[in-house]
Amino acid sequence: MVKESYYVDKSVCTKESFADLVTVTDQAVEKMIIDSLTQKYPTHKFIGEESVSEGKKCDWTDDPTWIIDPIDGTANFVHSISNNCVCIGLSVNRKIVVGVVYLPITDQMYTAVKGQGAFCNDKRISVSKVSDLKNAMVYTEAGNSRQPEAVLTKIENMKNIVFASHGIRCLGSAAVNMCMIAQGSGDAYIEYGIHIWDIAASGIIVEEAGGVLMDPSGSEVDFLSRGVLCASTPGVAAGISKIIKPVEFERD
Repeated sequence: MVKESYYVDKSVCTKESFADLVTVTDQAVEKMIIDSLTQKYPTHKFIGEESVSEGKKCDWTDDPTWIIDPIDGTANFVHSISNNCVCIGLSVNRKIVVGVVYLPITDQMYTAVKGQGAFCNDKRISVSKVSDLKNAMVYTEAGNSRQPEAVLTKIENMKNIVFASHGIRCLGSAAVNMCMIAQGSGDAYIEYGIHIWDIAASGIIVEEAGGVLMDPSGSEVDFLSRGVLCASTPGVAAGISKIIKPVEFERD
């Protein structure tokens, strides 16, 4: 469905800002995934990006819950940039136990099951061994918000990271960025403004690849707090936590 829509003109709407995009494909993919999973698991719950944007509450409970981002990197998708992906995570007792991130255009399938490692197209992947921020490549994003204070703080954080590391990369998708860390193509990812559906699936992939997943402050990750930091090693993560300023977003 994503591939078919990728090569034609897209029907695009906006959500919270003119840079926060949604297409009919996002909505159709999410409906297809939820309908399919409901047939097999009728008692399970769902948190989907487009369902929440249309008014459904982001209600994360101990029940088995599928957490879905039908197209992470919608702006990339709209502009025919291949870094977009379908994200499906499964939580039980509010712990992520399964993650799938699929890049339809490049046909890359990242998967992880709790305790069983992380894979890309069935080949095991692992994080890099970089342990010092000065030797790290760091992924980050400007994000969809156009609130001046948030944007300027993010730019300040980028500047601080550039001065402390090998540099920054921005691929336009939280999940793709995190999968790069999982496979060792970079050493850390830091972002404010993301949502649980952006990082649930990719978070367990990073952890199962041997990386660390936490709040940008250095505390335990809170999937509803709108901030995430993942890294190849605790040393790189600690280095980033020391030089960034928090960006406040309303909790999911």
